[in-house]
Amino acid sequence: MIQYIIRRIFLAIPVLFGIMVVTFIIARSIPGEPCFVALGERATVEACDAFNKRMGLDQPILTQLMIYLKNVVRGDFGDSISDSRPVFTILTEKIPVTFELGLVALIFSIIIGIPAGVLSAVRRNSAVDITTMVGANIGVSMPVYWLGLMLAYVFALLLKDTPFWLPPSHRLTAGIFSTPFFETWGWSITEDTFGYSVLFFISNLYILNSIITWDLEVLFDAIKHLLLPAIALSTIPMAIIARITRSSMLEVLGLDYIRTARAKGLVERVVVLKHALANAFLPIVTIIGLQTGTLFAGAVLTETIFSLSGVGRSIFDAITGRDYPIIQGFTLVVAVGYVLVNLIVDISYAFIDPRIKLE
Repeated sequence: MIQYIIRRIFLAIPVLFGIMVVTFIIARSIPGEPCFVALGERATVEACDAFNKRMGLDQPILTQLMIYLKNVVRGDFGDSISDSRPVFTILTEKIPVTFELGLVALIFSIIIGIPAGVLSAVRRNSAVDITTMVGANIGVSMPVYWLGLMLAYVFALLLKDTPFWLPPSHRLTAGIFSTPFFETWGWSITEDTFGYSVLFFISNLYILNSIITWDLEVLFDAIKHLLLPAIALSTIPMAIIARITRSSMLEVLGLDYIRTARAKGLVERVVVLKHALANAFLPIVTIIGLQTGTLFAGAVLTETIFSLSGVGRSIFDAITGRDYPIIQGFTLVVAVGYVLVNLIVDISYAFIDPRIKLE
């Protein structure tokens, strides 16, 4: 197992290298000059030359690429062009937003998609099956940006005077603040403290941080703010998981050992959950892994619509602002996330089906 993981990590290095190179080239192919975004449209040629020299943008593209790759190997993602802060620091601020949103959306997708698919397969061609699959097709067909706007319109505007009102933007209500757990506990933490980035990352996960500090006001407010964007983001993965679950379950339910289990008089619930679902789980796990990566892609639009300052929103703002270090750093993080998810899915195969050997 350990050898397999190490080999997969080494195989991922060329993939990540290629992504860094392609992202570097594409980012610099965006029309427009970063200096005009940073200094204004009326910036003089002299001011732009000085800006490009300060940011290292006056050097040949190949030289810039070599410097960038060397710095990444050392863990230095550079400084943002727009606000001059280290990209790594910005990552620790933005990733928790996307991670929290993606995790909640993934939980919605799984706890609704899998039962819907199982129920649809067990009651094949019934009204339940037809309704579930029609709903799944509608879910796959609805664009995230349209659904997000409709959810915000209904729950934030039409239902504003009812108990069903939900906030349409931001992570917390104005006036409510999430105090980092290390401050609540009285720890003396500075940016020079070992593990500061990890502690800062955890504290920016508002739901986890509020649970650790037992701040129920922040906890419920953070959950309330995440509901609409998580529902909008989870709709497509939820529908796809339901369809794959149904398809995989139908294939397994027609096998001989399922008929044998029923002939022995086993309870239908045991037959479906213990025998059928357990053996139909490999395709489901695979699609869950793929849809986890899709959640990152959908987060760009979702975070923009609901004013969540996460990875997706930051990449969007960086592209419009020609902030090359932000584009490169955040894209690399998303790529690493894809690689890790695929690795976890592959490893999980050996636990789901003992016949599979990771060699």
